Amino acid sequence: MNLTFQRLVDRYVGVPVCALVSLVERLRPARTQSAPRCILVIMLSEMGSLVLAWPMFAQLRQRYPDAALHVVLFARNREMLDLLRVVPEASVVTLEDRSLVRFVGSVLRALRSVRRLKPDVVIDCELFARVSSLFAYLSGAPTRVGFHRHTQEGLYRGSFINRPVLYNPHRHISRQFLTLAAAIGSIAFPPQKADPAGSLEVAAFEFDPGELERAAARLDADFPALRGRRLVLVYPGGGILPIRAWPFESYRVLCAALRDEGYAIGVTGPPADRPLGDALVAQLASPRCVNLTGYTRSIRHLLALFHRAALLVTNDGGPGQFSALTPIPTIVLFGPETPLLYGPLGANAYWFDRKLPCSPCLSAYNHRRSPCDGDNQCLKQITPNEVLAKARQMLAAQTDMVVGMSEMSEFNGSE
Repeated sequence: MNLTFQRLVDRYVGVPVCALVSLVERLRPARTQSAPRCILVIMLSEMGSLVLAWPMFAQLRQRYPDAALHVVLFARNREMLDLLRVVPEASVVTLEDRSLVRFVGSVLRALRSVRRLKPDVVIDCELFARVSSLFAYLSGAPTRVGFHRHTQEGLYRGSFINRPVLYNPHRHISRQFLTLAAAIGSIAFPPQKADPAGSLEVAAFEFDPGELERAAARLDADFPALRGRRLVLVYPGGGILPIRAWPFESYRVLCAALRDEGYAIGVTGPPADRPLGDALVAQLASPRCVNLTGYTRSIRHLLALFHRAALLVTNDGGPGQFSALTPIPTIVLFGPETPLLYGPLGANAYWFDRKLPCSPCLSAYNHRRSPCDGDNQCLKQITPNEVLAKARQMLAAQTDMVVGMSEMSEFNGSE
């Protein structure tokens, strides 16, 4: 299903159904809550949101070590969840969203599976999506945690969430996910007025012995011109929201400058971005500039590629969030959305954003439907020269660190 159709269904079907369910829920007697034995988490967003939710999963395991933890998500996002290892693979329930028929069928099957689990708590991590809130209600969980507009001019999703957490557009989404976890046992209204404890650090992904070396050797074999070169990766695609893409010409200028300074350039992205990668590589006209769109076989392979590279420059999207699982220095270009909410959790991440009167224009309150006419000045005003200056600084810092470690190793060896 395309994004526009999803929005229409969520609005014109979701609103009346949420209103009906809210009425039914008011007629039901209240149920008492005990310590949860089974917690269900619903996450239907993009894969990058799973990385941002990692601290919440860590908090749930710490707070409720004896509770079984299950996750409902789209099948296309399953790979990232498995890589994060926050729940056992057998505890994952997937939904299909390739068509409305497949979606409805998968929802019915998923509800049957979830009802058999008899969850005590369901946490809906979606921002005002009605379908996820209805799924949460139909799961049968007596405690339902989710975002709510309260007195704000937000999107209506009924009144059947009995732990309605105030969505805060000024607070990083990872912090808000922690608030959802803390709200399970809260008696305040809105739930959880205290700042929930918890680090936003994400654990680095651990590869099998020799896996990184094999991935690097394969890359050098497939693209011999990259051998021995420091590699800069760029992700110029906008994904399902093209308005998030930095201009093609800006990427060309940046990559050309880094090429002239001796760096190898790899254009990354899904197979659908191959024409974009071909166009950029053609403009750069160098054997050291290669099109890697569709090259990686999996997210795991992409993370291995990040270990081989010296820098990642990316539009706001999945790769910027994935980089938090690796040591790669990363520059993320924000515009229609804000790093205040979605800044990567990696320690080596830096982002650019222009605080224009109209930016950010994608939010939970408009279902990420921008009023922009396509002239995304929030990104066009980020110049290649300033991104290049930051890239040089990060690359130099990495070189200094490597040299320092080498010198220390030689000093220790001479003892």
